[in-house]
Amino acid sequence: MGKITVSAPGKLMLLGEHAVVYHHPCLVITVDQRIQTTVEVIDRNEFQLEARDVGISGYKKPISKLGKGHIPKGAKFVEIAVANSIGHPELVSGFRNKFGMTKEMGIRIKTESEFPSQYGFGSSSAVTVCVIKALSELFNLKLSKKEIFNLAYKTVLDIQGKGSGFDIAAAVYGGTLYFLTGGKTIEFLNVSSIPLIVGYSGVKSDTAVLVNKVKKSFSNKKNRLDEIYNSIEVLVNKAKAALIKKDWEMLGDLMNQNQNYLKELGVSTPKLDNMIKAALDSGAHGAKLSGAGGGDCMVAVVSDEKRGKVIGAIQSAGGEIIDIKTGAEGVRIE
Repeated sequence: MGKITVSAPGKLMLLGEHAVVYHHPCLVITVDQRIQTTVEVIDRNEFQLEARDVGISGYKKPISKLGKGHIPKGAKFVEIAVANSIGHPELVSGFRNKFGMTKEMGIRIKTESEFPSQYGFGSSSAVTVCVIKALSELFNLKLSKKEIFNLAYKTVLDIQGKGSGFDIAAAVYGGTLYFLTGGKTIEFLNVSSIPLIVGYSGVKSDTAVLVNKVKKSFSNKKNRLDEIYNSIEVLVNKAKAALIKKDWEMLGDLMNQNQNYLKELGVSTPKLDNMIKAALDSGAHGAKLSGAGGGDCMVAVVSDEKRGKVIGAIQSAGGEIIDIKTGAEGVRIE
């Protein structure tokens, strides 16, 4: 039977949160902490999953029941990714061509992560991409990056009902990306690394809840919401140019402006605000929350000389420093 192991990187949003859900661009970077997924074809008509990082152990169900009935939260993205893949005409054909249909066939999957799921590094998207890439390779289809993106994005929409897909793109393509909602634009930027410090607030947030919160709180102020998102788009486009020039001071200033809009949207928190202020007071070029807000991480752009001081300040404000490098490779076979 066939067996393969693939991995995909985590991600951080640099600029463009929330606006990206509504057809505005964002900048997203990958981090060098990865999720590894082993997918194996087995001779039982069964789906099996071990994902202990998210509390799933010994989970199994018949292949015919994939995507149906109760699905534990930690199993959702993997199971729906498999269901979508097996339902994909080319994958069905590939399955028949490679393994035939005379025996009972099933899928066993094991996932392992180098980072906790609560960090907001996009673990659900990364594992979804891993599963689809692995099935593509096992069935000898060699799906393109865009085809993997499309199938993974469909999976996210099936589960969440909304989402921009930027974290899927990061997991597929790697590096630093300029991204437009739904993958209408996925532009790879030639930026090897960014002098970032990442601080975790200690609070896990829920993206869908926060997106809905913003929508509800601005239901009577739609014009202002549009103004904010249009202004964030201007910042993203300027930050793209700053990244390419490695103008870290300019990037920092644009991040600060983006953070002000995120505060107006109501998605920052006192803890994140304190961590960001501590970074800026200690000499960071710029700092902002990264992701949906409500918790998760903040990021700061810092010169080498100020790095130690800024790290100490974020820790003093109660943040946990996450040691990462940026610009990691996208999904790959291990």
